Amino acid sequence: MAEKAAPSSESVFKGLRGIFWPIHGFELKKFLPMGIMMMCILFNYTILRDTKDTLMVHAPGGGAECLSFLKLYGVTPAAILFMIVFIKLANIFSRERLFYIVLAPFLIFFAAFAFIIYPNKEALHMSLASIQTAQASLPNLHWFIPVVGNWSFSMFYILSELWGSVVLSMLFWQFANEITKVTEAKRFYGLFGMVGNIGLLLSGPIIILTAKYAKSLPKHTDSFGVNLKLLMSCVLISGLVAIFTYRWMNKNVLTDPALYQPGQGKKKEKAKLSVLESFRYILKNPYLGLIAILVVSYGVAINLVEGVWKGQIKIAFPDMNDYNMFMGQFSTWTGAITILLMVVGNNILRKLSWTKAAILTPIMVLVTSSIFFFVVWSGAKSTPFAPLMGTTVVLVAVLVGQIQNVLSKGTKYSLFDSTKQMAYIPLDQEAKVKGQGAVEVIGGRAGKSGGAFIQSTLLAVIGGSVSLASLTFILGPLVIVICSVWAFSVLGLGRKFSALIASKEAEKASEQATSAKAAPVTAKATAEASN
Repeated sequence: MAEKAAPSSESVFKGLRGIFWPIHGFELKKFLPMGIMMMCILFNYTILRDTKDTLMVHAPGGGAECLSFLKLYGVTPAAILFMIVFIKLANIFSRERLFYIVLAPFLIFFAAFAFIIYPNKEALHMSLASIQTAQASLPNLHWFIPVVGNWSFSMFYILSELWGSVVLSMLFWQFANEITKVTEAKRFYGLFGMVGNIGLLLSGPIIILTAKYAKSLPKHTDSFGVNLKLLMSCVLISGLVAIFTYRWMNKNVLTDPALYQPGQGKKKEKAKLSVLESFRYILKNPYLGLIAILVVSYGVAINLVEGVWKGQIKIAFPDMNDYNMFMGQFSTWTGAITILLMVVGNNILRKLSWTKAAILTPIMVLVTSSIFFFVVWSGAKSTPFAPLMGTTVVLVAVLVGQIQNVLSKGTKYSLFDSTKQMAYIPLDQEAKVKGQGAVEVIGGRAGKSGGAFIQSTLLAVIGGSVSLASLTFILGPLVIVICSVWAFSVLGLGRKFSALIASKEAEKASEQATSAKAAPVTAKATAEASN
């Protein structure tokens, strides 16, 4: 009797099961640990993102305008350096060991920052008087000087930024792309995000609770220092859970032939490339080039919007714990809306074409950003605390910016990340690992550094303490142009993705046909030999 095959068709999922949980029972062993890993990584990502902004925006002499200089002259060089080191390490160590080697230094630094570096910040940093004196003598570097003067905050910011690019985009998604088939990805990837974004729902209340606890301490206590220790302890615990889950998968999932078959299908074998050869490989690959444009466009557009928005938040919430508390509730809303959009997005991925699913993100960013810039531009004509719609101008700008960020990030997590990662799956192994690594780290940082370059150049040329909010008449039209380029690149990549999938399916069908023709001949030869 023929062995019964495991169900593989999506048609077996009907009704609500098909909408909310299109996962076979035997796939839970593979799906749930991946969801837990993503949840831990996003939990840390959210805490680190909110904390790094709080530190730099409220640093002595600093502000939201410092972020553009830090991203351009700190994060981007660090990302390039990391990519070079990562490629070297990838040639030496196995995939599993590489995961541990890359992840451990992040967790060690974050713990050391909270318990050793931050308590001694006065001895390590420039004084506020020294920063202000330097700002007065070098007005064109007004917003860059606090980046240098508060160097440990800058280091924390840089590594927190790299967490998203390195741990989420590279380590997690490379692992997911390696062990997931295209047919599984259509069902898994949207739900990975939905389960993973529970981390946002958890991180938001934790940030709020730790900030409230810190504010309740006696006034002579360094309340934000206590808050920081609590948050980084949570980051360390969550990171260790991700490590142990990854180890469990390597021992129990990757050894199960029903869930993972290494080398399944015909793959193009290539020798490992050097760093320079890797750059050339990416530049000569138009498919990877289009993915890079998507990543860069998202980074530039979001960075231009967030710089202005965070400046408005600082005006509305000048206390560090209050600022962190606001970011916590923002993260909670982002997680809730994202999970809702994940349900919708997962069904969009299953029922619509890749192109239609991927183009929704640039459309969302374009529409919401245009509304936000219009509100800020209109409000710039009056004082931040002038009455407007029953509140103040600055709080209206903060609220509209929050809605913009929640919807943009929700669409990004539910559709942009999933469609982008699906685009890597049909590629050969070399492009998946090194090509994807270069696109994610360099492309992601180039996007943010592109936005940072625009902002920092405008701030440096004008000089002094000019704010980003006063430059919305320039930044708004730029975002519209960037989103248009992004949308056209999606259309081009969609055509190439469909052609590549069709080519793979045709190659597979040809191999199956060849095997089917060879089977009778083999059977006949066996029968003759037995006779």
